[in-house]
Amino acid sequence: MKINGNAVRPGNVIEHQNRLWRAIKIQHTQPGKGGAYLQVELKDIRDGTKLNERFRSSETVEQVRLDQRENQFLFQDGDDYTFMDNETYDQVTLNIDFIGPDAAQFLQDGMVVMIESFEGSPIGVTLPEHVTMEISEADPVVKGQTASSSYKPALLENGVRVQVPPHIEAGTRIVVNTADATYVGRAKD
Repeated sequence: MKINGNAVRPGNVIEHQNRLWRAIKIQHTQPGKGGAYLQVELKDIRDGTKLNERFRSSETVEQVRLDQRENQFLFQDGDDYTFMDNETYDQVTLNIDFIGPDAAQFLQDGMVVMIESFEGSPIGVTLPEHVTMEISEADPVVKGQTASSSYKPALLENGVRVQVPPHIEAGTRIVVNTADATYVGRAKD
């Protein structure tokens, strides 16, 4: 679908220079001389390269609609991860390079993820924003450390290191942000 160059919004996927790009940041600029334009930071969906591009309102760009389907994580076999479509029960196997090693470490059996595809081929996997995990080991509290808002290192059951408040101990279940592996809060289960 063709849209005006100044109608691009963050999160939109556009076709530009025969590649698919996701708009990351946008900035409207109106210089003192000349016409206004939209400065857009684009990220290639397939290989992650970035591009800064200017679009004027007189230009048109091709906005792409991606198919988004819920898939359930089934199992891992080496560097390959297998998912099942929740509606058609079709299975798709994706490599760790496609998913990303940071995201792959948070996959849990039965987890529902969103797989985006374009013309039948998968181009992205989106995990839930938060996951609940157990602390396998945590450093002891240092006396006087609780007076200020300090954090201590802890190891999650999947081997990821996170910073947690001093009162969190081994065996505690916590909620973790999957985007940047940060502590969100204690699990309420």
